[in-house]
Amino acid sequence: MAYITPGVRFLSIGAGYLSVAILVCIAIQRLFHIPTWVIATTCIVALPLRIYIPVFWKQFKDERDAASLGARTVPKLNGRLFGNIDTLKTLQRVWKDDYPGDYLNVAFDIHGPVFNLYIVHTDLFWTASPEHLKLMLATDFQNYVKGERFQETMSAVLGTGVFNSDGEMWKYVSSRLTCKRFHRSITRPAFTRDRISDYELFDRHAMVVISQLKKRLLEGYAVDFQDLMSRFTLDAATEFLFGTCAHSLSAGLPYPHNVVPPRTNASSSNSPSFSAAFCDALEAVGYRNRYGSIWPLFEMFEDRARKPMQVVDGFIDPIVKAALMKKRAKASDEKKRHEAREHLEEGETLLDHLVNITEDSKVIKDETLNIMIAGRDTTAGTLTFLIYLLAMHPHVMVRLRQEVLEQVGPTKMPEQDKIKDMKYLRAVINETLRLFPVVSRESVKAALWPHPDPNQRPYYIPAGTTVAYSVFVMQRRKDLWGPDADEFDPNRFLDDRLKKYFTKNPFIFLPFNGGPRICLGQQFAYNEMSFMIVRLLQSFSSITLDPASAPPGSLPPSEWKSRSGRTSIERVVPKRHLTMYCDGGLWVKMQEASDGTI
Repeated sequence: MAYITPGVRFLSIGAGYLSVAILVCIAIQRLFHIPTWVIATTCIVALPLRIYIPVFWKQFKDERDAASLGARTVPKLNGRLFGNIDTLKTLQRVWKDDYPGDYLNVAFDIHGPVFNLYIVHTDLFWTASPEHLKLMLATDFQNYVKGERFQETMSAVLGTGVFNSDGEMWKYVSSRLTCKRFHRSITRPAFTRDRISDYELFDRHAMVVISQLKKRLLEGYAVDFQDLMSRFTLDAATEFLFGTCAHSLSAGLPYPHNVVPPRTNASSSNSPSFSAAFCDALEAVGYRNRYGSIWPLFEMFEDRARKPMQVVDGFIDPIVKAALMKKRAKASDEKKRHEAREHLEEGETLLDHLVNITEDSKVIKDETLNIMIAGRDTTAGTLTFLIYLLAMHPHVMVRLRQEVLEQVGPTKMPEQDKIKDMKYLRAVINETLRLFPVVSRESVKAALWPHPDPNQRPYYIPAGTTVAYSVFVMQRRKDLWGPDADEFDPNRFLDDRLKKYFTKNPFIFLPFNGGPRICLGQQFAYNEMSFMIVRLLQSFSSITLDPASAPPGSLPPSEWKSRSGRTSIERVVPKRHLTMYCDGGLWVKMQEASDGTI
């Protein structure tokens, strides 16, 4: 059976509706003997009416409903062309070339705390207000769901996993499972306190990272730290989730673009291709989410997620299949195999736990992929930007390394109690997450959002509207974080600014989301990042950026220097698909420590 691209499938559905209308017109013509020119003229006139009448009716109804509640409608970002197509074209350029958040900041300055992109006459509300995020994520949580549009665009990668599900599918029973709770309940046992503090697992992979770093730096070349952290978190995540390590760190690291790599035996590992394919798939669905319901039109000749997901499936499917076969062979009785336990037995992985609950390979794969995104990409991204910021701020590096040596020493493996005592380390991680957060909702029923000015009317949010929020913009707002919000200063999480800004309004800092959907792997991520940073600073005393090693076209354009805020000082180009990353990688050199460290 020939594969049909999303664009062709989308147009075929539209053609189906159109053909029905044409057949009705032909039937009317033959039944009542109406001239062909009358039918044709009627169809030509009726088509725009069919498009615009519902648009105008919805606009009228929303304004009437808002007025009846003493509220206002959300201001539209009005373009010059039909359906704001020119705005969509601008957004394409912004997503490709602009600094994250700059376009949104301009729109917020013009239209206020909430605005409507209104692409192709479809509402898409944007906000960066903690009051609105608190409603969506906590106090009115049940009224905001991922929505069918989000789920459709993300299904190629996320499937029906925990990040792409709503309501009962997210919380409770599924007809495909015999357990009493679903998604979060079946994955929660993987994040118990003893499992998220498996420092021996972290250490095995961290030592390979240190070894690879020293080997490459000894050759005199810079290292793409982003690639290295992607491999580290991939190996840690696959061992943690599957009990089967991808061993991506064992493959040779990439060389700078201007270096001819030496000829070596090719690695037999397929992990680097898996890692690259996973990133390509995330980027593909990220673009789909931005284009909304018309995304298939941009994939008329190819499905951008299909090829990379074939590589991802080729890695995961055999692991899932082997786990199912192993479990079937060991199952002593039907009851034991299907029982949903509230804990994992010693040595049991999330994959082992999932096959105890269900034999549906799709459910198992979707859940593990969803957790892998949380456990790998977000952690790798944060570690990458943290090292970038340490390279930009050597005094922070010196102070942080001093804390590491005082609390842990130059060679000892860090323990959980020691890491908990490292206040400056946690502040550095939090400040990185504030500036570079690595994480859309749809309203179920009509709602009111407060205006930041209590003297102003609230905003009316119609039922079924897609609402999106920018944590990136919110966590850099000067009115929420102070006049130095654009600056990297870990002390803001230690001095009086913590009480002045964050303590009185915790929803201004949401790197791991909030409310009932707060990230299950939050503490696992903190532990893994803390451990890796300690091991790095035990081994290296300084970090410098090496822009000459970056691929051509991946460095910030010269016009960024004339802009305000962080845009003018950035030395990498932050981009995002589902998570944030550095375009072209983060190329650094490090000075090996000479004070008896590992």
